[in-house]
Amino acid sequence: MSTVTKDRFRPVKSILVSQPAPAGANSPYVQLAEKYNLKIDFRQFIKVEPVVPKEFRKQKIDILKHTAVIFTSRNAIDHFFAICKDFKIEMPADMKYFCISDQTAHYLQKYIVIRKRKLFVGQKTAQDLFDYFKKHKSEKYLFPCSDIRKDDIPEYMQKNGIAFTEAIIYHTLEADLSDLADVKYDILAFFSPSGIKSLKINFPDFEQGATRIAAFGPTTAQAVRDLDLFLDIEAPMPNAPSMTGALELYIKKANNL
Repeated sequence: MSTVTKDRFRPVKSILVSQPAPAGANSPYVQLAEKYNLKIDFRQFIKVEPVVPKEFRKQKIDILKHTAVIFTSRNAIDHFFAICKDFKIEMPADMKYFCISDQTAHYLQKYIVIRKRKLFVGQKTAQDLFDYFKKHKSEKYLFPCSDIRKDDIPEYMQKNGIAFTEAIIYHTLEADLSDLADVKYDILAFFSPSGIKSLKINFPDFEQGATRIAAFGPTTAQAVRDLDLFLDIEAPMPNAPSMTGALELYIKKANNL
């Protein structure tokens, strides 16, 4: 168990975000860094590798026998259409698409022409899509995903008797973080249990000490607690629906602002 200091509200000067660096100067992380004079770095704690055609074929999935596709990430979109290209599959014009967020739906336009009557978009979480699934219960859904994924969508489909096929199209693996061994940050921000797992695998002797940990989503928060680490910052919360919002609330208190 890591040694955790009693006073968790110490000044914050540096943050490591376990995601790719955002594009553009309008990122809320850029604004946060400028507003509070912080050093914010970005580093993916996980990496993805595609399922090769031979491996996908073993799953015996006929993509065109489905009438709807569920996308929960950009990775899923990229790897799904890579599979389609490998097998020379063109998506029919009447295919329906259910996307977890506006960002995911927008990214989908990289591969297809969006027809509004065929697109259903959630706010941010899988639960946002459940009402759509219920209204379109007769569809035959395909869920392209990683070998490591949340259980919420499969559990909902099974519970409600909705035709559903899970397609493993990429693998989620730990990234090599050995170059960070001697680098210290005041806050580490995580967005998935896979990121927490990567921290543990890369640094099995990790001692939290004064390092604050932020987690987005209940499963990520639980992964932090399962390692007996102290969770300092949790999002989303009613007063902080985003990670940057939760970080800002903490920084204001820790930095006496």
